Amino acid sequence: MHPNPLFRSDDLAAEARLVEQIGFGMVIAATPDGPRVAHTPLLMGETGTVQFHLARSNAITRHLEGAKAQIVVNGPDAYVSPRWYDDRNTVPTWNYVALELEGPVRRMADAELEGFLRAAIAKHEARLGGEPWRAEESSDAMWASLFRGIVGFELTITERRPTYKMSQNKMPETRARIADGLAAAGASAMADYVRGVTA
Repeated sequence: MHPNPLFRSDDLAAEARLVEQIGFGMVIAATPDGPRVAHTPLLMGETGTVQFHLARSNAITRHLEGAKAQIVVNGPDAYVSPRWYDDRNTVPTWNYVALELEGPVRRMADAELEGFLRAAIAKHEARLGGEPWRAEESSDAMWASLFRGIVGFELTITERRPTYKMSQNKMPETRARIADGLAAAGASAMADYVRGVTA
């Protein structure tokens, strides 16, 4: 989390939207072999939780149940050039959106993991448009093989550390130039975030 309070937010709905929009993140935990990170699809649960699954053979998997872990979701990010400022006698920076979620982890039962998988498939297939692929198209043997290879987990969120660094420390006219510059450089998602700053 960035130390400047200008870049923080208490908007829980925005956090949930970020997790749902990105749909992917990193799970970080301490293990006897040192800190480990795993990259995984994510779904927000209904009661302040985040669900995910990992390969059974992943080095972090056997250490997660009952442990405290952190999930990091990275949103858009982009280089910000001083050429977009009034005073060019400064230095470049980087705008970004990131969310850290921390809490205890529990292993999901098979029925919960099945629900997670079907919900994740439906969500991501719908984003592609056209005729979606359905889990029922996998044979029972294929689906059973999948289950043997993965483990589902749910993290209960006890701490949140969001960072929305979107040039809030600049004047509105400077932010407008930054947003235009970002859009021209192909960073349209970050440009939209900067344009959305109202402070």
